[in-house]
Amino acid sequence: MSVTAAKGFTAAGIAAGIKQNGNPDLALVVNTGPRRAAAGVFTSNRVKAAPVLWSQRVLADGELTAVVLNSGGANACTGPQGFQDTHATAEKVAEVLSAKGSEVGAGDIAVASTGLIGILLPMDKLLPGVEKAAGELSEHGGEKAAIAIKTTDTVHKTSVVTKEGWTVGGMAKGAGMLAPGLATMLVVLTTDADVDAKGLDSALRGATRVTFDRVDSDGCMSTNDTVLLLASGASGVTPAQDEFTEAVRAVCDDLARQLIGDAEGASKDIRIEVINAATEDDAVEVGRSIARNNLLKCAIHGEDPNWGRVLSAIGTTRAAFDPDELNVAINGVWVCKNGSVGEDRELVDMRYREVTITADLAAGSESAVIWANDLTADYVHENSAYSS
Repeated sequence: MSVTAAKGFTAAGIAAGIKQNGNPDLALVVNTGPRRAAAGVFTSNRVKAAPVLWSQRVLADGELTAVVLNSGGANACTGPQGFQDTHATAEKVAEVLSAKGSEVGAGDIAVASTGLIGILLPMDKLLPGVEKAAGELSEHGGEKAAIAIKTTDTVHKTSVVTKEGWTVGGMAKGAGMLAPGLATMLVVLTTDADVDAKGLDSALRGATRVTFDRVDSDGCMSTNDTVLLLASGASGVTPAQDEFTEAVRAVCDDLARQLIGDAEGASKDIRIEVINAATEDDAVEVGRSIARNNLLKCAIHGEDPNWGRVLSAIGTTRAAFDPDELNVAINGVWVCKNGSVGEDRELVDMRYREVTITADLAAGSESAVIWANDLTADYVHENSAYSS
């Protein structure tokens, strides 16, 4: 599983002392080649963390040798010193990898961070940690790497898809600040398929558009969201682009579902399907509006099929629809028909973890699915009792 499922990758996850509780907090993923192609997508938040700004720059040439990730601190809103610390981290990774026999420069290293915003990283612990992690790199280190990037996550998240002769694997972290613009979320994907940077970029953007970009847990967009896809070419197989894109999408979809399933304080996973929209953009806009309706999220937590709150959310959008033709189903029961009372709401069974809301706009043939979760007292506690 995870980032070392594909050939040509090693990884490690260690405790560098960044987190005060002593838990693992530093991960390193290295592409051993022969190809070192890469692509990435990042948060669309205008306030971007130093590691995001750095990694966007180093990806300009479509190549990466390694990714270093830390939890325990986001290195966001930390000014020039924060960017210098990111640069120093990349330089340290390049130094230790070069000492192992590779010719690596800082410009070959992506950096990703997650944790509390506005706090400088303890570089006296992080840099020695990089050296320690490099010493523990292994083809079996993917799971440890996934554990090391957790913050408020209760479980580590990994996924793999294996095709005939090639593989796509990945790891993710995220449990809060999950909203479109990338669902704080870090993802590293790896493949041993022989695909160039252009092919990787196309596949990654196509996959994230319908997976991570359609996860909306709490309507809060992170400063640090990063999704990277690295190709080693170690399998020697060049799959058809559509087949490769579908494999990347499958891994992203699995990881996105795991993010929602581990959302802070959540007790329900909500699948919002908008159907018969005039355009896909309309379907996405409506789905996101429903996902961000706190009154509805509270009702779902209380197992109340309050379809009026669904209509209220739809009505705040610019989507094309006639209010008298809207239909809403909750867990398969059409509680609203033609903008009014439908089947008996008492027929809706909401005892289980997954809740499905179907919104029929009766305005076209396009559709979209957005994943969200309920709003609970545990979520409020986790985001008010202490800094996270």
